[in-house]
Amino acid sequence: MQALKARVMDECKLPEAEASEQVLLVRTDLKMDKGKIAAQCSHATLACYKAMLVSNPTILKQWERIGQAKVALKCPNEEEMQRLEAAAKKLNLCARSIRDAGRTQVAAGSRTVLGIGPGPVKLIDQVTGHLKLL
Repeated sequence: MQALKARVMDECKLPEAEASEQVLLVRTDLKMDKGKIAAQCSHATLACYKAMLVSNPTILKQWERIGQAKVALKCPNEEEMQRLEAAAKKLNLCARSIRDAGRTQVAAGSRTVLGIGPGPVKLIDQVTGHLKLL
């Protein structure tokens, strides 16, 4: 993955000033309860964070400095999630899908959440701008 470059004045949705945000795409077809969704989103955030520590610490630091904006979005199914993951990676965005261990509500190996970013809002919106808030 090539490193993205963030400029200090790049647009950001929340708080609308600087560089980056992260989106968490939650599969709605799995009918996970709120606690399960929270846990899976946490896994995705951590996976993206660890990847960005290595691939692009500059954007990661900007994201931390502006409050670590995260937006949870609805993703209808696994096929759409895979399509969006490929689109994000094509734009050199960090994209990590979480596969469940299968100990509680969903089958082992199910993709539950896709984390994209942190990254520039304009790029992330190219991939996820059509999705609705969770």
